[in-house]
Amino acid sequence: MDDLKSAIEAVLFASGDSVSVGRLSLAFGCEEDEIISAAKELEEELASAGRGIRLLFLEDRLQLCSAPEYARHIIRTLDERKRPALTKPALEVLAIVAYYQPVTRAYIDQMRGVDSSYTVGVLLERGLIEVSGKLDAPGRPSLFITTEAFLRNTGLSSLEELPRLPDMEDGEGTEKLRQRVEELRSTVDKDQISISELSV
Repeated sequence: MDDLKSAIEAVLFASGDSVSVGRLSLAFGCEEDEIISAAKELEEELASAGRGIRLLFLEDRLQLCSAPEYARHIIRTLDERKRPALTKPALEVLAIVAYYQPVTRAYIDQMRGVDSSYTVGVLLERGLIEVSGKLDAPGRPSLFITTEAFLRNTGLSSLEELPRLPDMEDGEGTEKLRQRVEELRSTVDKDQISISELSV
């Protein structure tokens, strides 16, 4: 198991990107369950030891990344410019795509009540959403889905971990939604997208 964990760590480090569990399984000549088990142990070890790197599960893929608590040191050392925080409209569009994907821009516009072409473009540029195909309808509009970068930025392993939307059939659900929107307005200057910011 120790050899397998070290091998996974070495491959992910060398890759610099996410690698599928299936590909690791094929390369190492073992079952996918063994890869997942070893990866979970490695994930716990890296986190509990306070190491500067973390292991992420992104659906059926694995990736190494820097620990978020050291982001300021990385930015300072590598002289990287901090990307501006997502605006309220961008978070709204991202939430719609996350919960209702795949969606067209027309659907997003209908949900928000305003034109979202610029905001969709920003999210595409940031790599948080991507085009997954075309809708079989007049005009063949593009269908948008979230990306691995979205999972990384929200700290989710899969879309199933998204918090449930409030029940809008009663007044309590409407009030919860109103509270989430107000909280969202006060958190748009954060460096990282939190899961709660998307549950609107």
